Amino acid sequence: MTRLRFDSQHFSYFSYLCETFRYFLALDLNGCREGFTQQYISMSGINLPSSSAEVPFRTSEQRKMSFSENPCGLVGVIDEGTKTITFSVYTTPDFKEIASHSVELSIITPQDGWYEQDPMEMMNSINHCAKESLKEIEKKGYSVSDIASVGITNQRETTIVWDAVTGKPLYNAIVWKDIRTSTTVEKILAKVGDPNHFKETTGLPISTYFSALKIKWLNDNVPAVKQAIKKNRCKAGTVDSWIIWNLTNGGLHITDVTNASRTLLMNLCTQNWDPVLLRTFGIEQEMLPRIHSCSEIFGKVTNDRSALQGIVISGILGNQQASLLGQMCVKPGQTKNTYRSGCFLLCNTGYQPVFSRHGMLTTVAYKLGPKSPTVFALEGSVSVAGHALSWLQNKVRLLPDSREAEKYADMVPTSGDVYFVPAFTGLYAPYWSQNARGIIIGLTQFTRKNHIVRAALESICFQTRDILECMHQECGYEINKIHADGKLTTNNLLMQLQADTAGLPIFRSQLTDSTAFGAAMCAAHAEGINLCRFEPERRYYENVHYDTFLPTTTVAEREERYGKWKRAVERCLGWVIKQKKTKTNTAAYHRMLSSLPASIFIMSSFAMLVHSVASVKP
Repeated sequence: MTRLRFDSQHFSYFSYLCETFRYFLALDLNGCREGFTQQYISMSGINLPSSSAEVPFRTSEQRKMSFSENPCGLVGVIDEGTKTITFSVYTTPDFKEIASHSVELSIITPQDGWYEQDPMEMMNSINHCAKESLKEIEKKGYSVSDIASVGITNQRETTIVWDAVTGKPLYNAIVWKDIRTSTTVEKILAKVGDPNHFKETTGLPISTYFSALKIKWLNDNVPAVKQAIKKNRCKAGTVDSWIIWNLTNGGLHITDVTNASRTLLMNLCTQNWDPVLLRTFGIEQEMLPRIHSCSEIFGKVTNDRSALQGIVISGILGNQQASLLGQMCVKPGQTKNTYRSGCFLLCNTGYQPVFSRHGMLTTVAYKLGPKSPTVFALEGSVSVAGHALSWLQNKVRLLPDSREAEKYADMVPTSGDVYFVPAFTGLYAPYWSQNARGIIIGLTQFTRKNHIVRAALESICFQTRDILECMHQECGYEINKIHADGKLTTNNLLMQLQADTAGLPIFRSQLTDSTAFGAAMCAAHAEGINLCRFEPERRYYENVHYDTFLPTTTVAEREERYGKWKRAVERCLGWVIKQKKTKTNTAAYHRMLSSLPASIFIMSSFAMLVHSVASVKP
């Protein structure tokens, strides 16, 4: 009797057909059939949609041989995020993670809107994580000598200054979401007038977000930094530069094009520090690191405190660019969104930068070697995503645990027409309004905490759609799906709400976080390491697969809900009105005014006493 062979690859394709059919049935056929046909024919093609690689049917060995000519060696990755530091070890050529260790990184908040981190804690945590991960691989029969290279991926824009002689930080790291530089922004705008004055040079607006403003603030407000600059002892950079400086005992002061493109100091055309920008922000070029590609041999780890001593460093990527690469968004129009405390949506635009007129950021996506072409991307950032859930848990106590947001939100079928705009420190793309503040609107006597939790999840989806709307106008490519990763993507309700809000299928990576995977490929690809032959047209990577979430709403439903979201956003804009510090509104002046009645009473009493004494004299 003959049996049919029905392996996992055929099952994936069959599952996709079933999902497609289910989606078709859920649609309003009068309004959506045409869009459905065009969208899903373009998506399916001849490749498997359940794999990020869009892999044709091949054996495992064929894929591995296509991927690498030198299938041996391990790759380590330092993943320095805003909240967590991780060191992971991957095998090649299949890029299976065999060891990983993480620690939480503390946040210092000296004032409202100020966010700092201890640079020494960063390095201690990196050394600890590397040591623990190497213990893991030894238990599995590997040794440190099997690690061919190390890649680094990091939170971007976060800025550190340190003394080049002592190697000690001159101040805490100022985190990317810190808004203390608002007054610095105003001073720069007073000179140049337009927030987009440097957009065609850098791809970025003048904003508190970027490193140039943070360095200027440090120079203006921290005496130790000012002194070090005068003595030519001050070094400045993003977190990747700080890590490499420490790992090489000060031997290397470098960065890569992705991190440099987030400073507001790099010229996108020349990919060097721009002299005009340096003069504008009063920054000496000698302070800054040399700019390199993302994938090349930079040097070896020489710090004897590190368990990585002697291992080559061959990859550097900003964390969101690493995620884009890890999601295999390597063709123009391919888009990914990382859902964490904030959201970061990047769309590959190919070899030419696209300069946005609608608040998007133009950034470098990657450059895989000194002689390789630079690939650019459009980016939109959501300042508050998962952080809104943390706020509901820690500040207003509506959630016992932010990880239970899905359970609480799923207890109600809708948000009850409640909208939550979490503009705690202003709004990023496409609004770029630092004077906006958060708002919860649409409350009625029937509103429960479940409605507010669901509205918080929907706010993440609406903010993502804001960015998608602009990206579609700017890049000229049809965005027909979103690749999703990040810790928040474990929330199935959030993923379904995102599909329903955007009207696009969501492809959730089963890796959860593609950042380290992208950095590992980048490091392995470097000339001289040659553990990965990166070929975007083939993309045979068998270990990345997706869960798919398809839209279940009609166009009319989506537009009605999105229109109300836009109205809610309008109401939160321009909330902060900054007053000049004059006599009429300073605390000292009010204290002086409050003391006047008592002073007048004392003086008048003394005068009356003197007068009475004088009048009784003969």
